[in-house]
Amino acid sequence: MTVEIKVPRLAESISEAVLVQWLKDEGAVVRADEPIATLETDKAAVEIPADQPGVLHHARQVGDTVHVGDVIARLDDAPPEAASSSQAAATVPAEPPAPQAPPRPPAPRSPEPESRHDMPESDGERRGAEPLSPAVRRMVEEFGLDPSRIQASGPGGRLLKEDVQRHLDTRAAKSAAPPASPAPAAVASRAATQAPAPSTPAAPPREIAWSDGETERAVPMTRLRQRIAERLVQAQHTAAILTTFNEVDMSAVMGLRERLKESFEQRHGVKLSYMSFFTRACVLALQQMPTINAEIRGADLVYHRHVHMGIAVQTERGLVVPIVHHADLRSFGDLEREIARLARAARDNRLTLDDLGGGTFTISNGGVFGSLFSTPILNPPQSAILGMHKIEKRPIVLDDQVAIRPMMYLALSYDHRIVDGEQAVTFLASVKQRIEDPERMLLDV
Repeated sequence: MTVEIKVPRLAESISEAVLVQWLKDEGAVVRADEPIATLETDKAAVEIPADQPGVLHHARQVGDTVHVGDVIARLDDAPPEAASSSQAAATVPAEPPAPQAPPRPPAPRSPEPESRHDMPESDGERRGAEPLSPAVRRMVEEFGLDPSRIQASGPGGRLLKEDVQRHLDTRAAKSAAPPASPAPAAVASRAATQAPAPSTPAAPPREIAWSDGETERAVPMTRLRQRIAERLVQAQHTAAILTTFNEVDMSAVMGLRERLKESFEQRHGVKLSYMSFFTRACVLALQQMPTINAEIRGADLVYHRHVHMGIAVQTERGLVVPIVHHADLRSFGDLEREIARLARAARDNRLTLDDLGGGTFTISNGGVFGSLFSTPILNPPQSAILGMHKIEKRPIVLDDQVAIRPMMYLALSYDHRIVDGEQAVTFLASVKQRIEDPERMLLDV
């Protein structure tokens, strides 16, 4: 029996995508839920899994534009011996067992084995038959994890990618000894997983190898770059953008971070960055200025109860803005873990559509590239965006004395149709006050 694999419904506002990569070759035997192709939309790259096991036959070419409902591949029934071979390859570790031995689970790649106290037994029993998503299954197999020992936070006890990453971060923090070198086969497997396939669109070249007689070269824009261009022009044409500026003394945050960074990393399994301070400062300021966390929708002004914080991340494929959902309900440690997870997913091209949707406010840090001063552009339909810049020592007047302090310029661009100048200035001053006195954030004052 032949089964068609069609382009699924990608998101509410997305009807088409580009087939950028086949993850499985023509004629390959695939397992149920195994990713077979990557589609790129104007927001993210999406992996398409096989609906059932079978022999894969491509119906579209890399580079084709496809729409929801289009057939991109077909699956024929796999011969029994091929299906058995495929299943064994998925469950047997890199070093095969002796002949006639039963399949073994993948060997853990961590320096310490999993311990039962990492996960309550009841959760493991409840989730024993719960199917794993392709992304979660890939992470579990790659790191040799037991899903029943990972705390799940999804609906009905479902295991999410965030749960697996949080488990890995926690385990790494608990490990005092340096990790043992993985076996060569494991290194090769991990490299194959992380390295981009040749069919993946290449990043824009920083240097072009010009041929003799060539004076110009036309390169098609990726859908992501086209979407970036459309949204930037949309923001300029549909919003009354105004930018206000301030500067912040980073001495207190830098001192606090230096004192607590080691204990913070041991406690939360992630490094303490400046971004979590600014995220938390913006969350508290937005709660005082709800208009800046609102948006215009037709003739209505829509207020958002929660803060869904966009964090701009520069990748080889362009700028993306993954969302820290419910940032107002997260602790410092949880904010840092989620920001780090989203940044890794963005650079590895593994963001999901859920990671990119629903933002209410955005922070962009041009300072990591050396920017001293800039005016960020809104991320529609949001009404404001905060721009961070490089930290630079400058002379300032402090208690009628000239002092040298590490200073950062802040820029708040906002839609003047909804946000008044007084609100924007007050918001920026509130962020400045909390960064210069970070204990205020710990007390939520």
